[in-house]
Amino acid sequence: MSFSPLRRRKLLLSFFNSFSSQQISANISSLSSSIKILQDPSAQCHQTQNPVWVLSFSSSFSTQASKFPEYEMPTVSWSVVQGKREKLVNRVIICDYLKSLGIVPDELERLELPSTVEVMKERVEFLQRLGLTIDDINEFPLMLSCSVRKNVIPVLGYLEKIGISRPKIGEFVKSYPQVLHMSVVVELMPVIKFLRGLDVEKQDIGYVLQKYPELLGFKLEGTMSTSVAYLVSIGVSPRDIGPMVTQYPYFLGMRVGTTIKPFVDYLVSLGLPKKIVARMLEKRTYVLGYDLEEAIKPNVDCLISFGVRREALTSIIAQYPQIIGLPLKAKLSSHQYFFNLKIKIDPESFAKVIEKMPQIVSLKQHVIMKPVEFLLGRGLASQDVAKMVVKCPQLVALKIERMKNSYYFFKSEMGRPPKELVEFPEYFTYSLESRIKPRYQKLQAKGIRHSLNWFLNCSDQRFEERLEGGYVESESSGPLFSMGGKLELPWSEVLSEEEDESDDEILYRRIVSI
Repeated sequence: MSFSPLRRRKLLLSFFNSFSSQQISANISSLSSSIKILQDPSAQCHQTQNPVWVLSFSSSFSTQASKFPEYEMPTVSWSVVQGKREKLVNRVIICDYLKSLGIVPDELERLELPSTVEVMKERVEFLQRLGLTIDDINEFPLMLSCSVRKNVIPVLGYLEKIGISRPKIGEFVKSYPQVLHMSVVVELMPVIKFLRGLDVEKQDIGYVLQKYPELLGFKLEGTMSTSVAYLVSIGVSPRDIGPMVTQYPYFLGMRVGTTIKPFVDYLVSLGLPKKIVARMLEKRTYVLGYDLEEAIKPNVDCLISFGVRREALTSIIAQYPQIIGLPLKAKLSSHQYFFNLKIKIDPESFAKVIEKMPQIVSLKQHVIMKPVEFLLGRGLASQDVAKMVVKCPQLVALKIERMKNSYYFFKSEMGRPPKELVEFPEYFTYSLESRIKPRYQKLQAKGIRHSLNWFLNCSDQRFEERLEGGYVESESSGPLFSMGGKLELPWSEVLSEEEDESDDEILYRRIVSI
């Protein structure tokens, strides 16, 4: 009676399943004799009546296995069986080791682990030397599947090469542990090349990645490219993209259709041309991080509710873009009450102050009071001081030392009455040495009688034309916001340096984290 190959295979499997691996190893050579017995019907009938005899016979025949090479177990297959068993044992030992350290190894069940616990111990100790704690490892236990020599060291070496200093490497890995799984050549280098192509300075690459390490995981042909292309299409200068990335790299991860375009479209709907929006984004890129529905729209509505004219919104946002992301209702409520109580400015006039100088919502109240107290100390009535602040809100942001010098020259050299300061409070915003003194001395030499507004509120060329003309032309109002003009404010250099860290910068860190 002959056995088919299929049945012979089933008999072999049945034989292996009935014994432990130790018994299989000890009796593997006796397998051939057992098969011969099975092939002889009479022998099969006789021997199967006594299983113990089968085992003893197999054991005694095992020494002759080498004489029957056709029945020997292939060495490769057998090593695989043994390797699987060793891997299971090592996996249990490694998991017990990790648990003893407080590491939860559940996420590592389906991953390839080191061959020995010593290798895993080396990985854990290496990560700890970088500054990572057990809690950090538990946040992303998959980092333990990375080979120190093949993955970790090459990646960390490249990060240090592109500008992330060695003391900060640990913090970088904490913030973005996925980097340990990346290929330097295939994944990291193309991103760095892309950033350099956007004109990000080489020395700024490390700074950009530390701010937004997730950039390393983006596809170049995806969100990053479309974000840049859209901003350029609305008027952002390509040469300004690099500084924008350095200032606020998060916009590279924003989707055009759901974040950037709705932001731009809303500002345009308020009356801001795209070119002005583009200039605004070049200087204050982080305003893209303000949520349109939760911050920007409610703040615009808030300004209107406090009496700001709708047509003035464009001027306010262009001058001070940060205002659309501040906790505005609380700030306006507090400042409106303060201005009414301390400076005697009613809510209607307070709205005019906001229109002329929206930055005032971020000034501390003690900073605002110093210039006010200085003017009151010069003998000016409180209602006159209030009138001056409404007409020229920049007064409350000036340095006291600057105001003292200008006031002393006004009183001692010019000999003018204080009412002229009430009529033209902008006098304090001009430089004493570069504008007030030189022009006053020229007028004195000509013997021309003039007002403060007439000789200060004009360009140097216009002033010379007035001197040569020999007549006093009608006075004009101060400069107004022009939609096509520069966004640089004339008083940007005179804001008080005594103010603490501005609230808008604190808000920037709070809101724009993505």
